[in-house]
Amino acid sequence: MNILFIGDIFAAAGRSMVAENISSILHDRQIDLAIANSENSAGGFGVTPQIAEELFALNIDVLTGGNHSFDKREIIDYMASQPRLLRPANYPAGVAGSGIYKGTTRTGIPYAVINLQGRAQMANIDCPFRKADEIMNALDPAIRIRFVDFHAELTSEKMAMGWHLDGRATAMVGTHTHIPTADTRVLAGGLGYQTDAGMTGPYNSVIGVEKESIVKRFLTGVTAKMEAAKDGLELHGVIVNADESTGKTRSIERITCYK
Repeated sequence: MNILFIGDIFAAAGRSMVAENISSILHDRQIDLAIANSENSAGGFGVTPQIAEELFALNIDVLTGGNHSFDKREIIDYMASQPRLLRPANYPAGVAGSGIYKGTTRTGIPYAVINLQGRAQMANIDCPFRKADEIMNALDPAIRIRFVDFHAELTSEKMAMGWHLDGRATAMVGTHTHIPTADTRVLAGGLGYQTDAGMTGPYNSVIGVEKESIVKRFLTGVTAKMEAAKDGLELHGVIVNADESTGKTRSIERITCYK
């Protein structure tokens, strides 16, 4: 089966790139399962119910999140009632929503999408490694397709998680830094891996934000208002070809679309 994962959708510019390209990707690459990280889709900070619905209407099956999942307060009630919009599973107990979604593709293949968040240089929430163990151990063995979005800052933490999950998950792709990495590969135990999928949005920017305000912040140390950039649009992600009988990745490749 073929799994599409789209890296962090950033603001209106990123949403427009998804809308313009996803139909052809789904058709041409015969995608069975489409996943996207949506935590920056509302102006670069968070996601709203309306935007989530718009993305689902584009035939994205599952939306993942991260440290900006709850930036828009109106998302809390929606997330509690929409299981296909995830937030990191290692948020403490009692937080709205879920970090795992179990579904079935249109061709009848069971799958699980898991969302985790790192702790190095991030909020000190529950341990993602132990939460990963808990989830993997609890999953029905019949669910062999297991895709993990690990939303984390450090490349070392992401790489460690990749090795930690190798042989137990189909693929682990990192998000959060908005910079695509060139280390796409299949690990020894059959895990498809990339440290960061990159951003879907305006690359004529500093990770999605108008570059002038960020440069000024570094020059002066004074925080300026951060506005989403609009130019240099690119879509970044990966396509994983997986063996549904074993849950292992056969191949993983980076994909990029330009405006």
